[in-house]
Amino acid sequence: MRRRVVVTGIGMVNPMGHDPETVWSGLKESKSGVARTTLFDATGFPTQISAEVKNWEIDSCGESIEHWQNRGRHTKFAAGAAKQAITDSHVLPSISDPTRFGVYLGSGEGNQDFTTFSKMMAAAIANGTYDGSKFIQAGLELLNPAAELEQEPNMPAAHIAAMLNAQGPNFNCLTACAASSQAVGEATELIRRGDADVMLAGGAHSMIHPFGVTGFNLLTALSESNEEPTKASRPFDRLRNGFVLGEGSAMVILEELDSAKNRGAKIYGEIAGYGTTADAYRITDIPPDGHGGIAAMRMAIRDADLTPDHIDYVNAHGTSTTVNDKVESKACREVFGARADNVPVSSTKSMMGHLIAAAGVTEMIVCLLAMRDSVIPPTINYENPDPECDLDYVPNHARDASVRYALNNSFGFGGQNICLCLSRFED
Repeated sequence: MRRRVVVTGIGMVNPMGHDPETVWSGLKESKSGVARTTLFDATGFPTQISAEVKNWEIDSCGESIEHWQNRGRHTKFAAGAAKQAITDSHVLPSISDPTRFGVYLGSGEGNQDFTTFSKMMAAAIANGTYDGSKFIQAGLELLNPAAELEQEPNMPAAHIAAMLNAQGPNFNCLTACAASSQAVGEATELIRRGDADVMLAGGAHSMIHPFGVTGFNLLTALSESNEEPTKASRPFDRLRNGFVLGEGSAMVILEELDSAKNRGAKIYGEIAGYGTTADAYRITDIPPDGHGGIAAMRMAIRDADLTPDHIDYVNAHGTSTTVNDKVESKACREVFGARADNVPVSSTKSMMGHLIAAAGVTEMIVCLLAMRDSVIPPTINYENPDPECDLDYVPNHARDASVRYALNNSFGFGGQNICLCLSRFED
């Protein structure tokens, strides 16, 4: 009999706020975290808007700014969210064996040192000729080895393990927009099979920099509605024209159920089902029939020992791109059949932007809070119905509704599909 896994702590740092309750209040009030980009000069870019984390620094969670100065922006967000989740859970005093406490993250790459790279290129080019040896020599003189180490995607997991003395399993996956949902799913499996008792799982990412924006602009994935930033992310709307890049981190404490009950822990909900598939199609395109997403949703529901009729709410991947929203809507209709018109489906990316690797776990926490408060968050900026997106998207305003079971979809570039089935905890 497999062990049951529950969530006993949550933490968030993102464009909507610096803690889960602030973020949740903003979502219920249909607020937006999107504005003009300030992290770099985006004037020459087709997209000049983003969803940035504002007015937050690592000392907000009791860590020294100096100690963390060479670490990535996303790593700092991860530390803040992890500190919140561990404090919220009150689990640390109950961990007698630190090798039974692990970390599984879905985190992205570290900071990009554009200033130093520019100086290296300047040193290597003379009279229109590039000299690779001079580029290397400049790098040896200019690059900070401690900062360069932080480029590795595993560094947030390493730093958090050290911070919390988590000596158990330690992993990082980087499966694009599906990463943190996959981290939660795989961490759940570690507890289910007895390889750990407590896992901190989640993700962190910040791609609001020239390389990140250039890449997504070249893919034509970003909205270029610079004139009205708060209206740019409009999932499922007929006039949608791309997603808005966001940043941040979210973390959860996953715990074996009996352990959580024995110590009287607050339980937000249960990870009831986990579905993971690959499209095996194209790197940046979703198959028109949505077979990968359909299979992931069905797998998660089956893993939870439920049927589609049990599901009360779907937090959609809902990126605000033309293809994703159309195909995800089709996939939901295929999974829910005749009942599809009665299943609320909303995209909170309409408010906080797309947090890339951190998106899935952030939206999973939203599902847990929807269960707790019996409120379904809206899809804002939904003004022009699209005949190819014909579900109930909870347009523009939150809705009171009982949610016992929810699905959280995360579909990433590369064709990775993750679906988590969350259940309101009932002993």
